Amino acid sequence: MKKKVLVTLNLQKEHLDRLAGECEVDCNSQDRPMDRKDFLERIAGKEGLLPSITDAVDAQAMDRAPGLRMIANFGVGFNNIDVAAATARRIPVSNTPGVLTDATADLAFALILAVNRRIVEGDRMVREGRFRFWAPFLFLGRDVSRKTLGIVGLGRIGRAVARRARGFDMPVLYSNRSRLSPEEEAELGVSFRTLPDLLAEADIVSLHVPLSPETRHLIDREALGRMKPSAVLVNTARGPVVDEAALVAVLRAGGIAGAGLDVYEDEPLLAPGLADLENVVLLPHVGSGTWETRMKMADMAVTNLLAGLRGERPPNLVNPD
Repeated sequence: MKKKVLVTLNLQKEHLDRLAGECEVDCNSQDRPMDRKDFLERIAGKEGLLPSITDAVDAQAMDRAPGLRMIANFGVGFNNIDVAAATARRIPVSNTPGVLTDATADLAFALILAVNRRIVEGDRMVREGRFRFWAPFLFLGRDVSRKTLGIVGLGRIGRAVARRARGFDMPVLYSNRSRLSPEEEAELGVSFRTLPDLLAEADIVSLHVPLSPETRHLIDREALGRMKPSAVLVNTARGPVVDEAALVAVLRAGGIAGAGLDVYEDEPLLAPGLADLENVVLLPHVGSGTWETRMKMADMAVTNLLAGLRGERPPNLVNPD
């Protein structure tokens, strides 16, 4: 008998066909998240779960499916899953690391350029018919080349951003839980700083840390106060890493020059006043949003799910205990 699985996001036919070859698939066919009530009803009796990062896979959800044998998250981050609860129930949990590194690093640099060169503001000006003439000191932005880039979190994506910075001749500072070896620092062309020192020195700060109790509001009012008034903050990591209300207040007061955000503290809601600021570029959580990357993520998630349901070790297991 085929094992029953719930897929909470609308995958492409080729991935659903792979699952259907071994499983009885219940799939969310809409390009929007399942509501909580629907999710809890449909997970009942399932042995496999392929959730989106927007689904809260907590103890309540797991208790609705006592036969659950595998959770294969669609995303590299898995703070939406109560991993401790899954481990206590001996349910393997997997994620999709690596495949979204380049897409997210590209987007981080797109935000760096968009904020510093005022791309979105300029586009709006032209579309609204407010571009009347060229003038030497009209609508000036800031250079990116040779500016100091501070990377907070030097994992896969942080390192990819550091490599891209070479093309802009940018000195790169980094803050990380553990310092790299001198050989690794030399290979990447990066210099270690404590977080307070990095914030004070960098012209652009790009965040690449996972969400955890230690990183929640890592960038708070005090941290923002350490940054230069001319500095820019970019967040393609997780929204709650930044105290969004504090960011709005600091931007309004001219404490920093701008921000580029792909993620939000209470996503999809924005902190009051954030959308009104001209010196902020706001994107709808599209760090991994390329066809190539999302197809690879789906393929990886399906591979993880099928492996777990067969009783094999999933390739991207996050709770080996």
